[in-house]
Amino acid sequence: MKQFLLDVPKRLVVGRPLRSSQLGETLLPKRLALPVFCSDPLSSNAYATEEILLGLSLGGLAMFTLTPWVALAVIVLLVVVVASYRQTCHAYPNGGGAYAVSRENLGQNASLVAASALLVDYVLTVAVSVAAGVANIVSAFPELEAQAVPLALAMVSVLTLMNLRGVRESGTVFAIPTYGFITVVFTMIVWGGVRAAAGQAPVAESAGFGIEPAASATGLLAVGLVLRAFSQGCTALTGVEAISNGVPSFTRPKSRNAAATLAILGAITVAMFAGITALALVAGVCVADSPDHLIGAPAGYVAKTVIAQVGAAVFGDGSVLFYLLAACTAAILILAANTAFNGFPILASILGRDGFLPRQLGRRGDRLVFSNGIVVLALLAGALIWAFDASTTRLIQLYIIGVFISFTLSQAGMVKHWSVILRTADTPARARIRRARLINAVGATLTGLVLMVVLVTKFTHGAWIVVIAMPLVFMLMRAIRRHYDAVAAELRPSPAGITLPSRVHAVVLVSRLHTPTLRALAFARATRPDTLTAVTVQTSPQETQDLEREWTERGMPVPLTVLDSPYREITGPVLGYVTQLRRRSPRDVVAVFIPEYVVGRWWEHLLHNQSALRLKARLLFRPGVMVTSVPWQLGSAEAALARRPDEQQAVEQHGTAGV
Repeated sequence: MKQFLLDVPKRLVVGRPLRSSQLGETLLPKRLALPVFCSDPLSSNAYATEEILLGLSLGGLAMFTLTPWVALAVIVLLVVVVASYRQTCHAYPNGGGAYAVSRENLGQNASLVAASALLVDYVLTVAVSVAAGVANIVSAFPELEAQAVPLALAMVSVLTLMNLRGVRESGTVFAIPTYGFITVVFTMIVWGGVRAAAGQAPVAESAGFGIEPAASATGLLAVGLVLRAFSQGCTALTGVEAISNGVPSFTRPKSRNAAATLAILGAITVAMFAGITALALVAGVCVADSPDHLIGAPAGYVAKTVIAQVGAAVFGDGSVLFYLLAACTAAILILAANTAFNGFPILASILGRDGFLPRQLGRRGDRLVFSNGIVVLALLAGALIWAFDASTTRLIQLYIIGVFISFTLSQAGMVKHWSVILRTADTPARARIRRARLINAVGATLTGLVLMVVLVTKFTHGAWIVVIAMPLVFMLMRAIRRHYDAVAAELRPSPAGITLPSRVHAVVLVSRLHTPTLRALAFARATRPDTLTAVTVQTSPQETQDLEREWTERGMPVPLTVLDSPYREITGPVLGYVTQLRRRSPRDVVAVFIPEYVVGRWWEHLLHNQSALRLKARLLFRPGVMVTSVPWQLGSAEAALARRPDEQQAVEQHGTAGV
C-alpha cells in the first residue's frame, strides 16, 4: 500500500518510466531544440533593453541618446559569441560545455572554475527568469504585486514537474509559448515600424516624464555609467552556451543541427533586441530604478516593464494584442528557466561521474532525465527567489558574471584545441582550422574584457555574493573529489587479497520462538559457522521464562543465551555481547542474523521492525561484524506484490521474488 500510494501520484505527474533503450526517442529536432535550449537567450530580449535604459538613467534623460551605441556593442558581442560556440558544437559532438572544453585543454582547476561559474549561473538563470516573468504578469495585473513570491515559487514547481517528465515532452509544451513570443514580438516590431514610417509613431505612457539624475554624468562618471549599462545589457547573451552543452540531445547529424540551431538563435535574438530597443527610443520610454526618480509621474505610479510599455504604445493599452504580448512575455521568461533545467542536470551529471559532485547526480531517473539534478536546481533557485523577494532588479545584479567566466574559459580552451589539431592537420584543412581558431581567439578576448567590465561595474551592487559563492562551490567540488579518491584508495584490494577469518561466530537474535525465528536459525545453521548462539534480551522476566521453557520443550539444537537489560533496552546489551566476542579474537568474524517481517501496508512499518532497524544502524559501525536480515513475508506483503503487475511479471519471468 505504501508503494502504491507513492507510485500512483508519481506516475500521474511524471509519467510512465522509460527503458534505457528508449533514450534515442528523446532526441530533439531543431524545431523542438530551439524552445528547449534557446528560451533563455530569446527571453532576454524582454529585459535586456530595460537594463540598458536603467543603467543610463542614473545620468539623466540625456544619457538615453547613447542607447543605440550600447545596444550595438551588445549585438556585436552576441554575434561573436554565437560564432565561437558554433565552432565548439562541431569540435565537441558529445557536448562541448565550458567544463568539458576546459578540462581537456586547460586542466582540472580551470575546468572546475568554469563548472562552478556555470552551476551558480544556472541557479541564477532560473531565479532571474521566473522573477522577470512574474514582473510582467504584475505589469498587466498590478493587484498581484503582493503575491509575487508565491507566484514565482509556483512557477518553479511547474517547471520542475515538466522537466521531470522528460526533455522531449517539455520541449513540445514549451514550443507553443516560445514561438508565440517570437511571433507577437515581431508583429509588434513590424507594426510599430510601419506606424513610425507613416508619421504616427507610438507614444509610451512614460514619454512625458523626466528623470532626476543620481549624479552629474560627465567625464569618467559618464564612462562608468555607459559601461554599467553595457554590462547590464549583456544579459542578452545568457544561455547561448546551452546548445553546445546539449549537442548529444539533438537528432543526427548532431553537431550540424546544433550549430544550425545556434545560428537561428543568433539571428532571431539580434533582430528582436534591435527592434525592441529602437521602438523603445521611438516611443520615448522613460524608466528609472525607482518611480520617485521619475519627474512628472503621478502619485502611486506603478512602472511597467519596457516591453510592456512598448506593447501598450503599439497595440493600445488594454487591447487583446497587448494582453497577448504580456502573456507570451511572461510565459517565455518563466520558461527561459528551462535552459537551466536542461544545462544544470547535464553538467551536474558529468561532474558526478568525474567524482566532483555526489554520484547520485549522474544517474538518470524513470523518464531518462537526471531527476536529482532537476530537483536540486529547483530547491536552490526557490531559495534565491524567497531570499530576494522575487525582485528582478536585485537578482539581475548577481547575474552574467558566471556566464562570462565560462565564455572566456571555453573560448580560450578552444584556441588551444585548434592549435593542437593544427600541428598534425592536412594542408587542405589548415585554412579552416586557422579560421576557427581566430574566431575563438576573438571571442575569448572580447568576453574576457567584458568580464572585467562586469566585475568592476557590478561588484558593489550585489555581484560580490557570486564572487564568494563560486570559490565555495569550487572548494566543495575539490573536497568531494578528495573524499572519493580517499575512499577508493582505502578500498583498493591488496595484492594478497582478503585474509580469511579465523572463525565465524553466528548470533541469531530471538524475541519469540515463532516461524521467522526458526527460519533465521535454519539459515544460520546452513552457513555452517564455527559457533552458533541464539541470543535474547530480557526485558520482561516472565516472557524470558516462557521462551526458555518453550526452547527446552522443542529440543532446540542451538544454545540460548539470555542477556540481562535492567533498563529494558535491547540495542545496548546486544552491542556489548558482540563486542565481547570480537575482543576474544580480533581475527574472528561475528555474523548477526536478524529475523524481520516484510509487510505490505505503509502503516504496518510503524508497528514492526523498529528495534531491528536501530540495531542494524548501530552494528554497521562495528568492524568485523556482518549483519544479515532474514525476511519473513506476511500475507499483506504477498497481496501487495500481487497488486504490482510490473514486479509480478518480473517474478514470473525470472522465477525469483528478488527481482
